Amino acid sequence: MATAKIDIADFLAPDCAIIDVRAPDKTQLLQDLARRAGAVLDVPEEKIAEALLKREAVGSTGTGDGVALPHARLAAVKRPFGMLLRLRQAIDFDAVDGKPVNVVFLLLAPATSPGEQLNALACAARALRKPDVLMRLHTAASAPELFAAIASAGPR
Repeated sequence: MATAKIDIADFLAPDCAIIDVRAPDKTQLLQDLARRAGAVLDVPEEKIAEALLKREAVGSTGTGDGVALPHARLAAVKRPFGMLLRLRQAIDFDAVDGKPVNVVFLLLAPATSPGEQLNALACAARALRKPDVLMRLHTAASAPELFAAIASAGPR
């Protein structure tokens, strides 16, 4: 049985792509992500922050090349939700390559459907590994350009 193709736009809205975000460190960034996502999803930011910090304690979601893909599953989340940020200044994220991170893709998914989360996570990870997409993410001059850069990766 063929799996349905998933597209970044299925879980990332254009208004959830944001540039010039300030964060002094990884913990503060994750708390800021939780606040922003909580406001959109109407989920308590504390629950999101706790889930993100717990996942990060297992191992860094800094994937390399200046990118991090923090993610968590939460009962209060009904469908995959993404948020893409580019930081004003790169921060240490304990990334696998040791490089600081300035592109962050948050993914929150329902606790009840691990397959849906894995598909969304794989879709985002593939997009963030494409050199042309990555270059556009690092150089986008506006939030719409940031969204267009990730959306250009196409469905998977």
